Amino acid sequence: MQMNDMILVSVDDHVCEPPEMWEGHLPAEWKERAPRLVRKSDGTDVWVFEGQQIPNVGLNAVAGRPADEYGMEPTSLDQLRRGCFDVHARIDDMNANGVLGSLCFPSVPGFTGELFAKQEDKALARVMAQAYNDWHIDAWCGAHPGRFIPLAIPMLWDPKVTAEEIRRVAKKGCHAITFPDNPKGLGYPSLHDPYWEPIWQAASETGTILCIHIGSGTGMSLQDTRAPVEIMITSTPITLFNCATELVYSEFLRRHPDLKIALSEGGAGWIPYFLERADYVYEHHHRWTHNDFGDQKPSDVFREHIVTCFIDDAVGVRNRDLIGVETMTWECDYPHSDSTWPHSPEILWKSLDGVSDEDIDAMTHRNTMRHFQYDPFQHVPREQATVGALRAQATHVDVAPRTGGGGKAPSDYATGYATIGDIMKQMATAFAVPFDNAGAGTAEDPVEAIRAQWDRNDKT
Repeated sequence: MQMNDMILVSVDDHVCEPPEMWEGHLPAEWKERAPRLVRKSDGTDVWVFEGQQIPNVGLNAVAGRPADEYGMEPTSLDQLRRGCFDVHARIDDMNANGVLGSLCFPSVPGFTGELFAKQEDKALARVMAQAYNDWHIDAWCGAHPGRFIPLAIPMLWDPKVTAEEIRRVAKKGCHAITFPDNPKGLGYPSLHDPYWEPIWQAASETGTILCIHIGSGTGMSLQDTRAPVEIMITSTPITLFNCATELVYSEFLRRHPDLKIALSEGGAGWIPYFLERADYVYEHHHRWTHNDFGDQKPSDVFREHIVTCFIDDAVGVRNRDLIGVETMTWECDYPHSDSTWPHSPEILWKSLDGVSDEDIDAMTHRNTMRHFQYDPFQHVPREQATVGALRAQATHVDVAPRTGGGGKAPSDYATGYATIGDIMKQMATAFAVPFDNAGAGTAEDPVEAIRAQWDRNDKT
């Protein structure tokens, strides 16, 4: 196999929701309470929902921005690459990167719909979550059949309602839903509590995979504010080690043999040690703890139920036999700062030296197709789905970095490098300008202003 012969499907990307997303997906009586995009007097855009501001901050959408402009300052949509929130431009960016399919996590509602879950009015919360799911499935994924894997958000405040939603969206062709790595971090019972049983049951019945994204419940690991920010970024994927331990030793996985869980953006290099450690502990302790895996080991349970996800992980690929190559899936993470866009094929190919064609196909698309009930070839012929064929359709797409993000240069930091405290200050500026001050959100229609800026960008 050559690099251009690969078929790439990403199980972890992200969408910055477009300003018109609620149109056509909400009953009339709820439209006035829908999140709305407001352009503030400082030129930034925020979503406003029930008096709360939800900004888009830097590292969430830096695709196409020079690396020295990365940061966590608030932005406006017209500063972002259009593929972050325009589905047709997203397809262009996917083609330019040689990527056939994509699963996109939400931004505005949070990974697990926590924006809505926090509302006291649970009728409002349920309507908004369902409208979000309908937009994502019908408008975002439906705009280009075969190119996206639908992903729903849950209603964690009521597992029975979530179970109903799992069954509802499954009928629409969506067999993936988000779930937190640590529900207690969001104020819910732990993974071991029978509270969650309706969700396990519904997901098992419908073949719906639970996608647990890093930071979805545990959050980002914040150390001393004086510490370099790389500490937080480096350590976050490994937080899923604890989640994996709870999953493997849980009773519910063994009660639901068909249940699948993806560790989204968790990487794979740490998994061989995790499996070795889990088996070692079980062998040394189960006689007195009376935990009984029968004729299995914890590592067997892991490989039966857990889907692993990696961006650029040469160590994981090298140890795929210890992980279980049948569990491994690839991800691009567009448009986040960890993404390999627009050079994903070249970067991944370096890690695949000496790997058999069969294992390459398994990790790049076949495992994903099986675990997520996704068949892109119903819509895109296989010969048109390769890296080379997709890139041939995107010769018009400019992937050169564009300045204008407004990021902080290292010389701007008091210590000479970015600390966690610096990042927190950048994020805090998102709330420094109130959304209802004079002129903010009233001087111009933000949707029309953004579209006008798109047109200007296209012409230049």
